[in-house]
Amino acid sequence: MAFDERSELAEHAIDLLLEAARWAPSAGNSQPWAFLPARRGTDLHELVVRRLTPSSARWAPEAACLVVNVGHRFIEDTDWSYSEFSDYDLGQAVAHMTLQAEAMGLACRQFRAFDLEGLTADLGVAPGWELVSITAVGKSAQDSDGHRERRSLSDLRSAAFSDGSAADAAIRARMPRVGR
Repeated sequence: MAFDERSELAEHAIDLLLEAARWAPSAGNSQPWAFLPARRGTDLHELVVRRLTPSSARWAPEAACLVVNVGHRFIEDTDWSYSEFSDYDLGQAVAHMTLQAEAMGLACRQFRAFDLEGLTADLGVAPGWELVSITAVGKSAQDSDGHRERRSLSDLRSAAFSDGSAADAAIRARMPRVGR
């Protein structure tokens, strides 16, 4: 997906995206996420762009905003050394943000193709927090017919359980057949 480099994202629009993320469910209502929006044309955007790998640098700078997605993996005031739910919860929040963007006529593309250590240092990420991904947000540069290649429903139901075991056979026997 390419972004329309002429489109801009107003601060109010960014607030709507973050409001959608804010209401995502999380384990124990811990809300282990933070977001750093970097609007195109700002110093922060340039800082983020400098840390993109060549694969994402080909398309991401044209997005109206690059949202740095940060997870709070280490939880204070608990006996947990690591929250196994924080990445999942952050993903929920990013998904909510993505759905809000779609409702606003925007497109999103999440990626992890950036210099993690360099960007973490540049942004001064606090202890216990870790950069996880970036979401590019903006208007799509091309019209879409809505068609994308996706795995089949049958594959979604069985891919993780297709080792030839008795469990595999039992799962396959319970699966509805498509096209009957």
